[in-house]
Amino acid sequence: MRSKGSGSRRRRLAALLGATALAVTAGGALAAPAGAAANVDFATHCIPPAVAGIPPIDGTTTAIITVDDATPQVGDTVTVTYTVVTPAASNPTAISLPADIMTPSGKVALGGAQTGDVTVAGPKKNDPVAGNAPFPSFSMTGTFTVTTAGAITLSPGDYNIHTSYILELDTPCTVTSPPAPVSETITASDAPNPNTRAIQLGSASGNPGDSVTVTGSNFTPGATVTLAGRSGTNQTGDTATTTADASGAISGSLTLNDKTTTGVVAYEGASWTDDLGAGPATYTVIDNTPIPDNAQKLTTTVHAGTLSMSQAGDTVDLSAVDYGEGGASSGDLNTVTVQDFRGGPAGWSLTGKVTDFTGPGAKIDAGALSWTPACATEAGSPSTCQAGSAGTVGSSGATLASTPNGTLTGGEFTVDAQLSLNVPAFTPPGSYSGVLTLTLS
Repeated sequence: MRSKGSGSRRRRLAALLGATALAVTAGGALAAPAGAAANVDFATHCIPPAVAGIPPIDGTTTAIITVDDATPQVGDTVTVTYTVVTPAASNPTAISLPADIMTPSGKVALGGAQTGDVTVAGPKKNDPVAGNAPFPSFSMTGTFTVTTAGAITLSPGDYNIHTSYILELDTPCTVTSPPAPVSETITASDAPNPNTRAIQLGSASGNPGDSVTVTGSNFTPGATVTLAGRSGTNQTGDTATTTADASGAISGSLTLNDKTTTGVVAYEGASWTDDLGAGPATYTVIDNTPIPDNAQKLTTTVHAGTLSMSQAGDTVDLSAVDYGEGGASSGDLNTVTVQDFRGGPAGWSLTGKVTDFTGPGAKIDAGALSWTPACATEAGSPSTCQAGSAGTVGSSGATLASTPNGTLTGGEFTVDAQLSLNVPAFTPPGSYSGVLTLTLS
């Protein structure tokens, strides 16, 4: 599974220093979205809770779909984010709603080379909403497996706003004339021996004890397929089985009780494997446990952070070499610290590329710089850092370190590298400087 990072900002610092110095730049924060996503408007029909005593709302929703990988291969898992910028519905009551009581869920419609729906869900997170005021913007995420090469379009679909305050209430909003306009398009390519098993859920959230419909495709005909809940990277005790038909399709239902559930998977065999499994598809079990008399329910929220990096310095003095001998001009990269506090499924990649080293009327080619990367993972981090391969950096670049995609990723990491610049024997005497740019995405 490949990962191209997602996010909203990129920071680069550059410095040049003489005395045979290597100047280092560092890219920080999140890369820009992989695809050319755009806000779209579409007519929406929303039904307020019956207790509100008001008629349906016909309005306009503004939304945007973004992905973490706009050029996946068949078999890859793509993370989709559905952001409702301006909901069509408002708080249906005159009662002010406190912060963090909204749990959104919805669907993203696929079209073009691959069709179907992607279930998405968001955290219980919102700013306070005044009585009868518009609902604030919110985001929902989900994943799908690419099964077909070609252009795949993504359009906003129906969404639901669940509120947990005094009563458990839903405000479902449907696209009046589906499909809504296309907000994002990705281009998928073929891959050798891909796992194209894929699943879809009938809904993205429910109360404890509710059943969700699970459908899927491209399983082994006649195989017994296990449906299971996931809590992060761990399987919960909620399981069921179904059998793939002659075409490899599955259809079954799974009852979910575990309130820590984050998704649903389906797999062949005795336990989950990437080769014989599909998912996870995003699912949230809403905690609707009634509060006993003379008791108080305490709730906290964990807010997602960002992907960022910092470095111990921005210049490196490489060792000097002698005219007529040349050879390795060596030094150590300033330590880079990567913090991944997003709490989502995406890994990250830290890459570097270098310019030519320029000096007094001459230059040393960028391809003369090589490195030997090293990476350490802070204890307790969900992800494990992997050092890039030793070798040439050059102007085309190389990977310094990375972490893989997963159900739940994140952590803190320190990245180092031994640097070596191969200086030609009769390079004119003087100071030579190049710029190494590090990009985190």
